[in-house]
Amino acid sequence: MGFSVGFVMGLAGVLILSHAAYSTSQYRGLLKITEDEFSGPPFSVVVELIVGLVLCMWAALTVPGNFLSIHPHSDENRMVSLPDNLDFMIFNHRGKVFVPEIDMKLKH
Repeated sequence: MGFSVGFVMGLAGVLILSHAAYSTSQYRGLLKITEDEFSGPPFSVVVELIVGLVLCMWAALTVPGNFLSIHPHSDENRMVSLPDNLDFMIFNHRGKVFVPEIDMKLKH
């Protein structure tokens, strides 16, 4: 079971966020017992939230993989082939009544 570092950090971030939520609910329960007003979570919970958020964001950016090129002429984006059955490709539809944007630019 080879987990990547990003996955482990993401898991740690989720656990830290869960602990912060649990600590906040416990704190609110304590305030209800002492009949104090809730003005916000304690500073330690805010620090936990920030650390958990940073870890989860870092994991979300590193775990899925590398970013791919979006350029249409890139070798990574080549279309392998068209489907063998072209019966479902319809080019005569309602969209033809709208003037294409390219034609409008050429007429002006």
